[in-house]
Amino acid sequence: MNTFQTRRIVVKVGTSTLTYENGRVNLRRMEMLCKVLSDLHNSGKQVILVSSGAIGIGVGKLKLPERPTETRYKQAVAAVGQCEIMFLYDKFFGEYNSSVAQILLTRNIVNNDHSRQNVVNTFQTLLEMGIIPIVNENDTVAIDELVGSNFGDNDNLSAIVADLVGADLLVILTDIDGLYDRDPRKNPDAVKIPIVTHIDDHIREMAGGSGSNRGTGGMATKITAASAATAAGINCCVMSGNDPKNLYKLIEGEPIGTLFTAEEGTI
Repeated sequence: MNTFQTRRIVVKVGTSTLTYENGRVNLRRMEMLCKVLSDLHNSGKQVILVSSGAIGIGVGKLKLPERPTETRYKQAVAAVGQCEIMFLYDKFFGEYNSSVAQILLTRNIVNNDHSRQNVVNTFQTLLEMGIIPIVNENDTVAIDELVGSNFGDNDNLSAIVADLVGADLLVILTDIDGLYDRDPRKNPDAVKIPIVTHIDDHIREMAGGSGSNRGTGGMATKITAASAATAAGINCCVMSGNDPKNLYKLIEGEPIGTLFTAEEGTI
């Protein structure tokens, strides 16, 4: 893939990237992410951010000892966290003269042809206006998602958004720097796979479970998202979110994370 030709980029950031182990916001990393995305936007890239973190940040904001398990409490905490996370995004992006907009989606909206087209029109208009859309699942009303049957996770949502907006590249920022042949947390000899040209059962078997107790996804959900993106003709990179400046390296064509190339015949 020649990333120099990449114009429309969807970046998905997970809860584990946005927060510390205690659940409080990692302000330094969040601010750097906003700075880098604003700079890419200034360079002529169209950027869409898919952000997890409503429940995780809500837990930190409310100083709860742990993530709630009951659906109604998850919804309440998500409502608090979504307000806080958008406040922070508006503040940090605003410091770099970038305007942002919030889009909250649910499965029924995306699956309905009429409302889906309205969503596409909204994305397109925001991008034409030079505004960075910030997308999350509407956890406050999407009861099914909270029990695992709506989008399931924001990795899957990011692939859907990338398809909706006709993105050239989907970047999934996470707490591991790519796909390994074995779990690198348990196997120090694990080898990272830099490029995947086809996602098959062998690739899926390499993915483990959730990488963090603060998020809901893991490498398995990222493989699923990458599979959906590449099938739609969209290149996908799974990389560490620890240093958002590495997005520059990716866009400039340097080998970062694991790049899943679009399926042949789909571009």
